[in-house]
Amino acid sequence: MSAATAHLIPLPAEETTPTTRDRIVEVAARSFREIGYQKTTVADIARTLKMSPANVYRFFDSKKAINEAVVERVTGEIEAMIAAIATAPRLDAPERLTRIVTALHNDCRRRWEAHPRVHEMVEAAMSESWSVCQAHVDRIEAVFERVVEDGVREGHFAVADPKAVAACLHAAIVRYCHPLLVSRQQDTALPPLPTMIAFLLGALKAADL
Repeated sequence: MSAATAHLIPLPAEETTPTTRDRIVEVAARSFREIGYQKTTVADIARTLKMSPANVYRFFDSKKAINEAVVERVTGEIEAMIAAIATAPRLDAPERLTRIVTALHNDCRRRWEAHPRVHEMVEAAMSESWSVCQAHVDRIEAVFERVVEDGVREGHFAVADPKAVAACLHAAIVRYCHPLLVSRQQDTALPPLPTMIAFLLGALKAADL
């Protein structure tokens, strides 16, 4: 086979089309956003996919398991977004931290404004699948920890325990990046986000800067 004709050979189906599992997650995510988690049934998801509920249950043993997969997809997108900022070249740690917090807030607000029912999915995950939520929290804080460690090396931050500081940073910004709180506060959150970011950076700043 020549190099000229190699590109004409079709890829295996699993590499060119979504798997059934992926399709179930996509349809479920759309339904959770549009009509809400509570109103969506496995039968609804199956009907949209033109398959039987029994076939859906071959891949997920419950609606809870489907929601976990949907939440993991969403949180994965968020984690990839902030990880990219954390490794951005030519930005110092304070700027990266500022951009990460701002991105978390803007992403949360954008998702809620586009799909107000998304909070039902989050509430369900928090009450039924806390391990999924905790894993997301841990990965967010790992990104914060990395940036704080960079800030210490760069001389911008003076902290003894970056891991503990990362947990404190995450706790301090919950009201700005939690879907339930963002949906209820909208523009009423005080202090404003830039003020909170300035306060946090000031708390981390090395004494001689």
